[in-house]
Amino acid sequence: MDHRHREDWRRLRREARRARRAALRGEDPDDDPPPADPKVPLTPEEKALREAHAEANRKMAFISHLIPYLVVITFLTFVAGIRAALIVAMAWGIGIASHGFAVIAPRLRKRIIEKEVHKRVHDDVTRERRTLADAHARHVEELAAGVAHEIRNPITAAKSLVQQMGEDPTAKENVEYAGVALAELERVEKSISHLLRFAREEDVSLAELRVGDVIDAALETLHDRIAGLAVKVDCDVEGAGGVRGDAEKLRRVLINLIGNALDAFAEAKTPAPRIELAAGKNLAGTEVWLRVRDNGPGMDADTLGRIWSPFYTSKRTGTGLGLALSKKVIEAHGGSIEASSTPGAGSEFIVTLPRRAAPSAEPR
Repeated sequence: MDHRHREDWRRLRREARRARRAALRGEDPDDDPPPADPKVPLTPEEKALREAHAEANRKMAFISHLIPYLVVITFLTFVAGIRAALIVAMAWGIGIASHGFAVIAPRLRKRIIEKEVHKRVHDDVTRERRTLADAHARHVEELAAGVAHEIRNPITAAKSLVQQMGEDPTAKENVEYAGVALAELERVEKSISHLLRFAREEDVSLAELRVGDVIDAALETLHDRIAGLAVKVDCDVEGAGGVRGDAEKLRRVLINLIGNALDAFAEAKTPAPRIELAAGKNLAGTEVWLRVRDNGPGMDADTLGRIWSPFYTSKRTGTGLGLALSKKVIEAHGGSIEASSTPGAGSEFIVTLPRRAAPSAEPR
């Protein structure tokens, strides 16, 4: 018998044994699903079919075990008496119970897993919602405190001046008082205007633009202030190329970032003030980055952690909404803005924008 005939004979023997085992379990061997290819994932229907076959096989095996058990116990009851039948029933019953548990174990295990997964997911979602709610509550509290501070102080000052004017309507100082009161009320109006702008959704008008043109426009706007403080500006943006964005709103962001550096120079009287502007693309060419770096007084860790909060400002005349609005504009473009700073060594802001705006930023 050659090798091929031996292989055929062994295959036939395996099929015969498989058919005998299936017959003993009351199954049709042709009903079994074909063996799964581990490299090909099963469809939901195929997976359900295999689970159903496995469940049916376990039940048929249990029934084929239970029937002989009942027949033997009944036979012993009549032949050897109840006591002998009871002893055999208890000894054999352990195997029957184990077999019965093996039938229900997969389904029981599946239910336990589903219940545990549901519990864990529910706990995680509840914990995440609680964290978000706490963060939102803190944000609202900080925003409310900032609004109260920005509006209450000017109104209190204006009220005091008007009261002084009422006490002596003919006083020479009334004209000066009136001017100060109007300035305080204008401050309130400005704060409310900024707040309304911060509260509403940022609408961006996207178009193809060159990053260098936006930077040039911002520098042109701040030309007098830059010249007045004798600030040296180093600009290297040729590698950035183009991006899709709102030129006017990106110009305002740059005016805010550069303007903050100029304010810091003026307040700290920084010697030889310098601003470095650089831009470029990431290696994949999918994003454009823009860096604004200065050699001003810098910020400590506490200030750095709060600069994005609405109404937080370290300047005497600031509204505290400039950076918050800038971040909102950049995020509306699908980008991000980050800050780093070291006291005495200056600050650095990095803006990252996608070369093609995110779908949420595209006009509908």
